[in-house]
Amino acid sequence: MINKTQVAIVKAGSYNDDQVYKDIKSTVDLLGGINRFVKKGNKVLLKPNLLSAKPPEAGITTHPAVIKAVAKLVIEAGAIPFIGDSPGGRAINFEKVAAATGMKQAADELGIELVDFKDSVELSATNGGIFKKLNIAKEAIDADVIINLPKLKTHVQMFLTLGVKNMFGCIIGLQKAQWHFKAGVDRKYFAAMLLELYSLLKPSLTIVDGIVAMEGDGPGSAGKLRSLGLVFAGSDAVALDTVICNALGVKNEELPILVAAKEKGIGITEMEKIDVLGERLKDVSIHDFIRPKMIDVMFGPNLLKKFLMNNITSKPIEDRKMCTLCSKCIEACPTDIISIQNKRLEFNYNKCIRCFCCLEVCPEGAMQVKQGALLKVFGYFS
Repeated sequence: MINKTQVAIVKAGSYNDDQVYKDIKSTVDLLGGINRFVKKGNKVLLKPNLLSAKPPEAGITTHPAVIKAVAKLVIEAGAIPFIGDSPGGRAINFEKVAAATGMKQAADELGIELVDFKDSVELSATNGGIFKKLNIAKEAIDADVIINLPKLKTHVQMFLTLGVKNMFGCIIGLQKAQWHFKAGVDRKYFAAMLLELYSLLKPSLTIVDGIVAMEGDGPGSAGKLRSLGLVFAGSDAVALDTVICNALGVKNEELPILVAAKEKGIGITEMEKIDVLGERLKDVSIHDFIRPKMIDVMFGPNLLKKFLMNNITSKPIEDRKMCTLCSKCIEACPTDIISIQNKRLEFNYNKCIRCFCCLEVCPEGAMQVKQGALLKVFGYFS
């Protein structure tokens, strides 16, 4: 008999603290209990979605009742939980976000640490990915265990933001915007980056807050709240995302992350290889879930896109004195945007995905990163 990946689904009535604790515990118990994922003395990062300074009832961030329930389970296991995330950009005040979302109050009630990700560590990909190196929040790297706690929401750029996408919060502040543009000319490459980030961090457990979800044009205030009354959990966030899509009537092909996961062989995307525990899928399936109106990952008119690409993102450029025109960069470029013209390299920056593979393979060290003009301004004032 083939061992299947397990995903648990439990009906949840409300955000009442006691009720949520009971429902979260029931969900985790279906997977073997909290002690399967957390050991005594472990330092455990609870990674919510703290997109912006909105109250819990806005449905934009992970509800604090969910965070408190998971934190209590971790404490009962003899481990040390802390809450950590990095909201969308440097202009966003973490203290304001923490207060508005109820995270500060939750942390204070439990006497646990609340961390604003500020310092990053460069990690090298181990799975032959497109993005050879990623700068990831130091606190996420240092944690013994990561419990990933996303909010079930639609996303106008990536269709849904679920388990895999929530790990993007471990990219620090303004770097998120840079990645949206570096990988953003094609959502396929953005999905690949998210999967490589997920693979590097390997959260031990993902619990999705679907008690009140978001449909329509999420992930922000333009989305519409939808009471689903469900909690989903699993150790494989790809399998978890697959099950949630199935429950919402969304095909795998509609979610760029699941398409990329299948291509890269990361996680399980086939329902026949997933054992759904708790509620039966047919009993919780949604047939009228409102899909988002999809926009480009790099949004706006073409002229604006070109301006942003050239001024927000860094880009590769060669040192002509060092370049020997060996063509290694041309061979490595996944989008064929480098050519040799008039005895020098030419780059089609409008199609460049900013993966910087050319830097990785250059034997002469001739490839350099030229920072976008606006990034220099952000850096000056940061």
